[in-house]
Amino acid sequence: MGYRAGVVGAAGFAGIELVRLLSRHPEFDLAAATSDALAGTPIAKAYPAFTGVTDLAFSTHEDTDFSAFDVVFLAVPHKAAMGMAPDLIAAGVTVVDLSADFRLKDPAIYEKWYAPHTATDLLAQAAFGLPELTGDELAAAAERRAAGEAVLVGCAGCYPTATSLAAAPAIRAGLVDAAAPVVADAVSGVTGAGKKATERTHYCFANENLEAYGVGTHRHTPEIEQILGLEGRLVFTPHLAPLNRGLLSTVTLPLAPGAAPTTEGLVELYRDFYAASPLVSVMDAGVQPRTASVAGTCRAQVGVAVHPAGMIVATGAIDNLGKGAAGQGVQCANIVFGLPETCGLEEIANPV
Repeated sequence: MGYRAGVVGAAGFAGIELVRLLSRHPEFDLAAATSDALAGTPIAKAYPAFTGVTDLAFSTHEDTDFSAFDVVFLAVPHKAAMGMAPDLIAAGVTVVDLSADFRLKDPAIYEKWYAPHTATDLLAQAAFGLPELTGDELAAAAERRAAGEAVLVGCAGCYPTATSLAAAPAIRAGLVDAAAPVVADAVSGVTGAGKKATERTHYCFANENLEAYGVGTHRHTPEIEQILGLEGRLVFTPHLAPLNRGLLSTVTLPLAPGAAPTTEGLVELYRDFYAASPLVSVMDAGVQPRTASVAGTCRAQVGVAVHPAGMIVATGAIDNLGKGAAGQGVQCANIVFGLPETCGLEEIANPV
């Protein structure tokens, strides 16, 4: 018998991806998937891909008793998770949150970009969920959970994940000018905007179109700055592409005075940095990541090159629903529960 797991907000794109991953996870047993809008509807009826996979039906949030669960994944909108997490933690349930509510360490910054935070005590103790870069926080959370404490993980967002995985090795090696702006241009598939169609994400507007949005105002900016230590220096511009899944971030990093790496040397540095990260692959010199090569997985591909203008250009490709959301949540839960971090996440993308 494995760990009893539930998903709140399971009918959305990230939530149903969690259902997919947990339905075949060898250690987590999916026992509840909630959706107020689809309560009572079999999951396989709403999403026929689950025909023959699960007989579970959606339940309501309020009528689902999670008190006997080991872990609950929150795939709910921002500001909703901080209202749900305190009761779950008080009941002894470990929480893995996919929203932004427990990512930003400073409640004042959260309030600036979202709203006043109503669970600052939990915010102070939440582990940040980007395993390759915040493994110490997750390891400490695993120790606390092993000692009988319910813990909270705030998983990194999709844009911050791809951008930070691409840029962190160079920044942490001291190769980047500590006073200059860093530019990140990122492109995401439409599922990153959630299930509800808008004037930007409706098929007729998104198809055959590419556009920037949230220019200078996107809420993932402070999260990326927090991860990379770039407070006030990040120029982040997201773009929407007519893809279902996939996210590519290109980060332009000015070299520090006196730094003169080669592309081959950077590739070696990056491979050393991610040597213990089985879900991150560093591409050969001259080879760039592809979103199609990671779609449907929790894997990331990273590429890096030296630009003759005195810049490092680093690229990161992920599946925005996989490594950018549900897969990352499962990866974090694996670590917190003392499992191999790749448990249930071993898939590779379709080659064509």
